[in-house]
Amino acid sequence: MQHGSTPRRRAILRDVSWVGFVLIIVVAFVLMEPLTAATHRWVMHGIGEWFHRSHHRSRRTPGWERNDWYPVAFASIVMFGLWLGFNTSLTALVPLGIGITLYGIAYALVHDGYIHRRIDPFGTRRIDALDRLADAHRIHHLYNSAPYGMLVPIVPAELRARAALTDRDPFLARSSVPQTTV
Repeated sequence: MQHGSTPRRRAILRDVSWVGFVLIIVVAFVLMEPLTAATHRWVMHGIGEWFHRSHHRSRRTPGWERNDWYPVAFASIVMFGLWLGFNTSLTALVPLGIGITLYGIAYALVHDGYIHRRIDPFGTRRIDALDRLADAHRIHHLYNSAPYGMLVPIVPAELRARAALTDRDPFLARSSVPQTTV
């Protein structure tokens, strides 16, 4: 730095400021919910239903299912984006990949951890906010339709009313945690 000149702000990566870095992470995280809902609706319940069907079937043993290839494929795309961000001039792909990865972690904890109990970070604890998400996901499994979102599910009123009339629990055979009636 020359005498009398003002120092330039140091960027995290070549062309992204700290504020821009954080903003991209937050925007990526938020935009993943509608993107995930659309992918779930038109890919997993559309052309890719053959893979996703394994998730909607009752299973009595834990383990890998065909549907698990979806997060593997999505993570591979994000890892490639991160590689590009670190190794090319497309530096904004790094915070974008971080935001998408954080959403993926939240999704896995809620969906596979809390709702389906395929992983067990919550033990037997019940959390009201996550119970509401589990209830919405139960409706999705009951009718193989909306809601398709996970962290902010939009449940059609007619499906919520219809689900309130049934005691059928589509998760019962899948859960590794014994369920009790309330």
